[in-house]
Amino acid sequence: MPNYMLLLYDDPTGWMKLSPEQMQQALEKYIGWAQKATAGGYLRGSHRLAEDAGKVLRGAKVTDGPYSETKEILGGYFLINADNYDQAVQRTLDHPHLEYGGTIEVRQVHAMEKQD
Repeated sequence: MPNYMLLLYDDPTGWMKLSPEQMQQALEKYIGWAQKATAGGYLRGSHRLAEDAGKVLRGAKVTDGPYSETKEILGGYFLINADNYDQAVQRTLDHPHLEYGGTIEVRQVHAMEKQD
């Protein structure tokens, strides 16, 4: 069964507008979605990215990233399995990231073949 990355993008300034109680509720929704996906047997992993811009490498050039004019940034990911894109999208439609104004990019991950 193929794996799919759910790449979570958002404008981080939106999170700063939430009260501590609202932030806690949002966190609980994300955890709840991950628990549901785990119980459903299709969550393979997830991580939230650190709250910094990271670095971008293009050839031998390294710059602060991603882009100064970008409002949405990649904030984390979930790795799920699904039979196809349709099922991956269906499994993602109730993700709380969409409720909070974020964008989720669904991308299939090709398995790396082990080299001897």
